[in-house]
Amino acid sequence: MTKMARNRTSLFDRSPQLLDEQEAAAELAELAELLAYHDNLYHTEDAPEVSDAEYDALRRRNNAIEALFPELIRADSPSEKVGAEPAKGFKKIIHRVPMLSLDNAFIEDDIKDWLDGVRNFLRELKDANVVMEIDCEPKIDGLSCSLRYENGHLISGATRGSGGVGEDITANVKTIGDIPHALPGDGWPAVLEVRGEVYMTDQGFLQLNAEQAHIGGKIFANPRNAAAGSMRQLDTSVAAGRPLRFYAYTWGEISAPFATTQWEARDKFKAWGFALNEPSRLVAVSETSFAELATYYADIERKRSSLGFSIDGVVLKVNRLDWQNRLGFVSRSPRWATAWKFAPEQAQTVIKAIECQVGRSGKITPVAHLVPISVGGVLVQRATLHNEDEIVRKDARVGDTVIIQRAGDVIPQILGVIKEARPDDSVEYIFPKHCPVCDSLVVREAGSVGSFCTGGLVCPSQVIERLKHFASRDAFDIEGFGEKNIALFYEKKLVHTPVDIFTLEDRDGIDEMTGPLREWDGWGETSASKLFAAIRRARIISLDRFIYALGIHQVGQATARLLAKHYLSLTAWRQCMSAAQNPDSEAYADLISINGLGTSMVTDILGFIAEPHNREVLKALTEGQGGAKPLVTVIDFERPSAQSAVSGKTVVFTGNLETMSRNEAKAQAEALGANVAGSVSKKTDLVIVGASAGSKEKKARELNLIILNETEWLALINNAP
Repeated sequence: MTKMARNRTSLFDRSPQLLDEQEAAAELAELAELLAYHDNLYHTEDAPEVSDAEYDALRRRNNAIEALFPELIRADSPSEKVGAEPAKGFKKIIHRVPMLSLDNAFIEDDIKDWLDGVRNFLRELKDANVVMEIDCEPKIDGLSCSLRYENGHLISGATRGSGGVGEDITANVKTIGDIPHALPGDGWPAVLEVRGEVYMTDQGFLQLNAEQAHIGGKIFANPRNAAAGSMRQLDTSVAAGRPLRFYAYTWGEISAPFATTQWEARDKFKAWGFALNEPSRLVAVSETSFAELATYYADIERKRSSLGFSIDGVVLKVNRLDWQNRLGFVSRSPRWATAWKFAPEQAQTVIKAIECQVGRSGKITPVAHLVPISVGGVLVQRATLHNEDEIVRKDARVGDTVIIQRAGDVIPQILGVIKEARPDDSVEYIFPKHCPVCDSLVVREAGSVGSFCTGGLVCPSQVIERLKHFASRDAFDIEGFGEKNIALFYEKKLVHTPVDIFTLEDRDGIDEMTGPLREWDGWGETSASKLFAAIRRARIISLDRFIYALGIHQVGQATARLLAKHYLSLTAWRQCMSAAQNPDSEAYADLISINGLGTSMVTDILGFIAEPHNREVLKALTEGQGGAKPLVTVIDFERPSAQSAVSGKTVVFTGNLETMSRNEAKAQAEALGANVAGSVSKKTDLVIVGASAGSKEKKARELNLIILNETEWLALINNAP
């Protein structure tokens, strides 16, 4: 790994249930950094440094900790992101239906939990005797691709990209023989986005690498990298000369339905000339019948090496499309599908060195540098030693032979030390008493296993990460102001807070010690001008991105959007956050009622606003200081134009509904543009009451709000007369 990756391996191997709040927060910080780094390598650079199993394990660990500590969900949580931004050099294509990714499962209990979640969401499936069909398919390891057909003709092809925007690879997809340029027969919708995977067979991959070796070209690590790299060539002849294939397995935007089940849709794809990911199987499961799903998984795992192409698990999908539509999506993944990944692999290697690294929260983490070892085709060079207690417990030393694992709870992780192979001159590792970055004292709080640097804002490892988040793509999106340049400006004492970023151009050259930016080594008039122009462009930002950029603990992109959607303007948000400091105020009740916000999340938001330093930064950015103009302009949040009778209305559900679960009702209301709240207030527009409604219905009547029963609600959203 690179230095950047090394700074993102601070992970525990202990069960998430054993973490305390401080440990969980520190680990989530490290996971956010590490996953963002690997997302860029995988989706944009086509040069992953870890296997899919390692990456999946990191996401699994992140999700497990977030489930146990929902109040600690971060502003940059990986659970709220899909893929990475499109690479430069390609035009962009907006996915009118987002290309999301799948949640992962690794053991049978995970699959049973997923099935239970589906049953709990769909009321009719709570009957143990109701059978649910599951479409089972191999999970191809390639590059996700969306093909748009209009009137039967191929119009465009795009990568997944960020999920909302992908790269235009139309010219390259047209060179793939598996992809029809015109759909045969009939029955296809006028607009049809066919989605699937561009891949290489094992034989094609071996032939390509042999050809590359012969001409002195790039040798690819695996078929997935080869396929992705081929599709991202600006020279179409490169893709045309490579053995690329395509499997179809789902769809995006369609002008009209063309099937009622996933299985029927697969048959249609085949009739329209697309290859399918086989062997597939349609399995009927009930609450008491799980064996056939496990049998399919075992069969595919056993045949894995003989399929002729790379897979890393199987995909399970609810077969009925009407159920899929009702189940919908949560964050970055559909509720109606999951990926069941294959098991981990282990190997032995030797610790060459141990060093401590500092995370953005100040947590000190020891990392073992290993003699490089290939584990299942992936080169592993480093693994975490987690904390001081774990080093002592395992008695890990430089020169020790260790067992490592590249999948499971955390990857890569050291499972144990083979002490019989220990060198005679080995010595115990002594945990540092001072920060390796800023030399501040390292402390360990009572009852905690974590050690922390006390440097705070004076420790570059922490300050730089905060500034990097502020300038990141999903926040202010300041091109050219990444980690390297932030560290440079920090070192030269030019940038310490977000305010300094927007005054950088005005201060350029004033400091005689640093001089003008254009005269620095590695810079020039053009590069300096580009950076200042990027900063100027970033001065206008939407409310949701602005809130996200502030880096408030637990406020990710989804939460920032919830706040922006609720308050609409920066002025309203700040005024309400100020008023909500009083927990007995109406403003506090309004904030806590927002669907998706928990008590601890509200505490973090209000705590951020209450901090004088944060208020000073907000004021300087949006109001100016000492008579100066505001540094940034925050655009009001615009709700989508009304598309239903409840768009823009605040809705509260109470009591037991009969035709759907409460979760399904809330998801349906939000999909129709409504704001779902958890409590009743004067701002509530509609209160939907089911059986056994209690205090919420009583308060709604006291406030003379509009109250609907379930039948009336369904009539309203279905536009019934």
